[in-house]
Amino acid sequence: MKLAPHLHRLGNDIVASYLIDLPEGITLIDAGLPGHWTDLQDELALIGRSLSDIRGLILTHGDSDHIGFAERLRQETGAPIFVHAADAHRARTGEKPKTPMGPARLWPTLAFFAYGLRKNGMRTQYVQDVVEIADGDVLDLPGSPLIIGMPGHSPGSIAVHIPAADAVVVGDALTTRHVLTGREGAQPAPFTDEPAVADTSLDRLAEISASWVLPGHGAPWHGSLAELVAAVRAA
Repeated sequence: MKLAPHLHRLGNDIVASYLIDLPEGITLIDAGLPGHWTDLQDELALIGRSLSDIRGLILTHGDSDHIGFAERLRQETGAPIFVHAADAHRARTGEKPKTPMGPARLWPTLAFFAYGLRKNGMRTQYVQDVVEIADGDVLDLPGSPLIIGMPGHSPGSIAVHIPAADAVVVGDALTTRHVLTGREGAQPAPFTDEPAVADTSLDRLAEISASWVLPGHGAPWHGSLAELVAAVRAA
C-alpha cells in the first residue's frame, strides 16, 4: 500500500513492514511474518520493480514478527540483512528473555495469533548471516537511512530515519494498536524487555524531523513527533 511518495507499507495494522522506493533501488525495513513474502512480491509488481531492485533490509529488532521473510530474501537475492549488534543473536537464534504478557483481551489476542498462523508465523527462519550496525550509522542504501538506537523493547531496538521519504520507522519502540487488547492510539508496545528504558528512548524521537512515524503494529502516524511521544506517555 502506498502511503506517500517513495513510501509503501506491507501487511496491515496487525503486523507491518515498510518499503522505500527510490530511483537507485529499494530499501526494506522489517520483514513482518514469513507469509508477507507474497505481499512483498505483490507490492513490487504494483510499482514495476523486482526482487533484484532490493539493495538491503534493515531490521528494527530481532523478534520473530519482524524478521519473517528476511532469511528467504537473503538466500534468494543476496541482499544484506542489517540489525543492531545488540539484537544480532536474537535475529540469528530467536533467543530472548521472557517478558510478562501484560493486559490482554480475548478476541484481539486470538486475532493476533490467528493472523500469525495465516502468515506462517510458526515457520520463521532465523537469519543466518547479518550485518551488524550501531546507533548513528548512515547506511549505504537507497534513502541513506540513519540508525537511531531505541533500546528498551529489546537491547538492539532501533528507529530508522529516511529523510527522502520524510519518515521514521520505529518498530516496537511504540505502537498505535495494541495487538493483545485491540486498543488503538499511541501507547507503549507489549512484550517489552525494559519498559522504563523504552520510555527514556522516546526522547530521541523528539529530535527527528519527519512527518510519518511508522510502527510495526498499528496505523501510521502522520503528524508531530512531540505530540506522538506525549500521547504514548499519557496512555
